[in-house]
Amino acid sequence: MRVVALVPGGIGDQILFFPTLDDLKRYYPNAQLDVVVEPRSKAAYRVSKSVNEVLTFDYKDRNSLADWSNLVGTMRDREYDAAITVNQSWLMGLLLWLTGIPTRVGYQGKGAVFLTNSVPFPANQYVAATNHNLLQPFGVKTPCPELAVNIPKPDIEWSQNEQKRLGVQETGYILIHGGSSELSAQAVDKLYPVENWQEIIQECQQKQPDLPVVVTQTGNEKFMRSLLRLTPDIKVTSPDNIGKLAAMIGGASLMLSTDDAPMHLSVAVQTYTIALFGPTDAAKLLPKSDKFLPIKSPTGKMADILPKTVLDKIWGG
Repeated sequence: MRVVALVPGGIGDQILFFPTLDDLKRYYPNAQLDVVVEPRSKAAYRVSKSVNEVLTFDYKDRNSLADWSNLVGTMRDREYDAAITVNQSWLMGLLLWLTGIPTRVGYQGKGAVFLTNSVPFPANQYVAATNHNLLQPFGVKTPCPELAVNIPKPDIEWSQNEQKRLGVQETGYILIHGGSSELSAQAVDKLYPVENWQEIIQECQQKQPDLPVVVTQTGNEKFMRSLLRLTPDIKVTSPDNIGKLAAMIGGASLMLSTDDAPMHLSVAVQTYTIALFGPTDAAKLLPKSDKFLPIKSPTGKMADILPKTVLDKIWGG
């Protein structure tokens, strides 16, 4: 069986789709699973254990009729047996109908008339579990499994050497992801103010002097320059792919993160995580667990989360 999944969105959206792909592969171990994702999100599949091929299509671009036709042609040529879409639009439904793929699965909505199977869309559910509902037409009725990633061995080795370089391999460390990363270039209000991070870092250093603070190098150079100026004694790591980043997160004693792609990696590697949320809904983006603690802004703006609130969560657990 050949299956293609159309998954728009960023790195985080892809990671939240991993349990669906993993369970489909578990139930149909001989199936070939391909995905069609935006170019910015292709990097996510370095840590996927279930996908055979990653195709790219910029869903959000101003695509011409020729662009859509090329995508339809690509999928027709590959003679897929089934397609899964997370997009509820009539355009995506029509596109799948034009491919001639025999089994077309998606959510109930505007485009469902073009699908062979549609499932309800539970609006207030953890997104990974919502995605997993799309497997019901394939006979998969089990609960959604936890997020999981498959980190390549060279990335694990890189992380071990990086921890030695930073001098944290014996002590453990607090890892901070301060705001929107290059992995999530489309991020909205996911940058927590530098001054707030300064206050959090300094108290962590005072209360836990033997537990170093490591900050991930994000795509925001202005943010990093400001943070290093205010807290020059922090350690900085710059993993250049998602596997290395996941390995560094996996080695941390605690992850402090904004609502961004690294937060989902932290969930996947089961690192104790405190996540800051601005306008987004924590219940949809973080599973219920004592290991993953959300802090929601009272105003919907990330900057309005008080450092004291974060510190109380760190020390209170």
